[in-house]
Amino acid sequence: MQFRVYTGSDGRSHIEEFTMSAADTFYFPTIEGEELMFRREPMPGRHNCPRRQFVVTLSGEAELGFGGGSTQRIRPGDICLMEDHTGQGHTTAVAKAPWLSIQIPVSLEAQIVP
Repeated sequence: MQFRVYTGSDGRSHIEEFTMSAADTFYFPTIEGEELMFRREPMPGRHNCPRRQFVVTLSGEAELGFGGGSTQRIRPGDICLMEDHTGQGHTTAVAKAPWLSIQIPVSLEAQIVP
């Protein structure tokens, strides 16, 4: 599944499902000087993402929590476009260990969601 996490006009983090184009290959500009990161444990507590980035779960499961109390389970192969780098932020908790993700920075100018 593909998800987008973003800051709404209410200052809270929200999530929506989206579908990338039907193309077999996707190219997105990354941020020069930024690095790809693997993470074994989520950031503790409520937090914002440090930059616009894709987070892909490689193993285990995590549960994301949003403004208003909603949650979303993220499983291996799920792709999340994290754009809530302002506002209240979200929570991330390991739901099935070991959780491993890869975080890929994406340029603010990249057009990803139609």
